[in-house]
Amino acid sequence: MAPYASDGTTDPGQTRVPHPVRRKAARYVVPVAVMGVAAATIGLVPALADSGDPDLPDVSARQLLATMAASDVEQLSGTVRISTDLGLPDLGGLADGLASGPGKDGDGGSADPASRLAELASGTHTLRIAADGPDRQKVSLVEKAAEYSIVHNGKDVWGYDSASGEVYHTTASRHGAQHREQVPGTPQDFADKVLAAVDDTTSVKVDGTARVAGRDAYRLVVTPRHASGTTVGVITIAVDSATGLPLKFTLTPAGGGPAVVDAGFTRISFAQPAASTFRFTPPEGAKVTEGEDAGEHSLPFGAFPEGLLPSGEAAGDGTAKDGVRVVGKGWNSVVRFDTGLGGGTRPSSGQGAASGFLGSLGDQVGGKFGTGTVFSTRLINALVTDDGTVYAGAVTKDTLVKAANEAR
Repeated sequence: MAPYASDGTTDPGQTRVPHPVRRKAARYVVPVAVMGVAAATIGLVPALADSGDPDLPDVSARQLLATMAASDVEQLSGTVRISTDLGLPDLGGLADGLASGPGKDGDGGSADPASRLAELASGTHTLRIAADGPDRQKVSLVEKAAEYSIVHNGKDVWGYDSASGEVYHTTASRHGAQHREQVPGTPQDFADKVLAAVDDTTSVKVDGTARVAGRDAYRLVVTPRHASGTTVGVITIAVDSATGLPLKFTLTPAGGGPAVVDAGFTRISFAQPAASTFRFTPPEGAKVTEGEDAGEHSLPFGAFPEGLLPSGEAAGDGTAKDGVRVVGKGWNSVVRFDTGLGGGTRPSSGQGAASGFLGSLGDQVGGKFGTGTVFSTRLINALVTDDGTVYAGAVTKDTLVKAANEAR
């Protein structure tokens, strides 16, 4: 990896990260595109660093990235606290109902992982995490008087809601499991996706040290370069100095204020979890819903949808995956897809009051593309045109409108 500096100088602390193999595009739900994308993109809560920054040997960004790439941690357990502040309005039960979207019947019940994403789009949550290689993982969302767990053990994936007693079951192909060697939803999962997506419009440098979950860590800072159209300000990743494992992930928006996403371990152990951790048998009398095969790319855990991070590819290349096209380059990348709804968010004879209510939450805009509504959060913004096309990304409203105009 060659050092990168825009002014022609060589800064050993700033490193260019190569563009990775692109992942299969995620699917989106509209008209609540902002909430759906945000919930699927981020499901996280704040972990405070320990007091006192450790005195560690100096390393360059290139050296630290190499350490992270060579990290072979497969066994761990611990607690992750997550905080998400997207600035979403409180829609109560309406958000849950809309999140299932068209084409989803909601028969998975309260144990269906898809039905639990919306609650992670805001507030503070605690996750208990365990992993023993790519085939055994467990993530539990700890609630006041209950717990929701997702257990991956070999070919089986279970969802269990202790409050309702409902169980959801699906299967994961062996090929799919091999592609998930870290526990989804952890700082490592988020850090991996960010570092895999950045291109030469990004500054990556080491900026001091931190103490997280009782462990010494380096602070890796990722910042967009010359990207005035992005809503991303600074991403900070605390990297364990001994193992190279990301311990904390913080994303601060370009508009300032508190972090949009702050996720980190408050407790961590690298001992092998007990085999019993990953065993699950539905309680007697529990309602068990069978889902479709989860396959390679759709295990029910959080991920960054493709296109909401830098693509490293030129705009307008004419390619689309699963109907999703990437418009733009770098931190100004926007995903474009057709919902097939045709009516956008404006009320019509077949849409009713819900569509009109959602339209009132956004800003009406127009251009060469026609007219539409922009739904905004502190990070993810989405333009839903009146012909049912959606443009979404971690970009400003003006960038969305520009992308829509250029697509025409």
